[in-house]
Amino acid sequence: MSQRPKATRQGTSELELPPTTLSKVQFQQVRNLTKDDGHFNLVRNFNLADVITLCNGACGALSIFSNLRYLITHEEYYLWLAMWCIPLGFTFDVFDGRVARWRKTSSILGQELDSLADAISFGVAPAVLAFVVGMQSFLDTVVLTCFVCCGIARLARYNATVAILPHDSDGKVDYFEGTPIPTSIALVGVIAYLVHHGQTGSQLPGGLIEIVPGYSFHAMVAMFGISGTLMVSKSLRIPKL
Repeated sequence: MSQRPKATRQGTSELELPPTTLSKVQFQQVRNLTKDDGHFNLVRNFNLADVITLCNGACGALSIFSNLRYLITHEEYYLWLAMWCIPLGFTFDVFDGRVARWRKTSSILGQELDSLADAISFGVAPAVLAFVVGMQSFLDTVVLTCFVCCGIARLARYNATVAILPHDSDGKVDYFEGTPIPTSIALVGVIAYLVHHGQTGSQLPGGLIEIVPGYSFHAMVAMFGISGTLMVSKSLRIPKL
């Protein structure tokens, strides 16, 4: 069990003055989430952009389950469904930010929802897809796990530093440090190409490379390792469009 110190929850009556780390708007949002113990308090405080963000997370989850269904049935339909769910999630990911700016309803809850949804849709789901199409050796799974961890770390860094990064007049950051995790869609595109041409399993390009007896990896898994490394880069700055 984790020994991380537990945060002490303040009673509603104690939340009278906003902490210095929160703006007045964010403070009011936190109060709305904590001022009552109603069963559906969380749902009542969702705005439209938050619901769209959850659709992104739902796409990632559906992709994972579709991959598992493919392993059970071997029906290629489920594999293609798993792949198409990821760009669909990206559509929701783009749309939620625009809706939030349009309605001027950006929220402290929405930022956390966005990162969690992205971790599923563009981190876990592509890694599971890679495993399903044949990257299944022990070293393959190590690389895929590192890819997911890099994505999570990159999202955490963004959340921790976004307040001090340069912003434009619309409130968007000027650049990303490291490649954004949705760039994993490019990896999904490569896998879709391989599936279309029947180059999966033992037919993966580059084949299996043995490091030492009993330990080998597929050459194709290197693209996940490179992608993860680029995500956690500090010096690489990607302009935000």
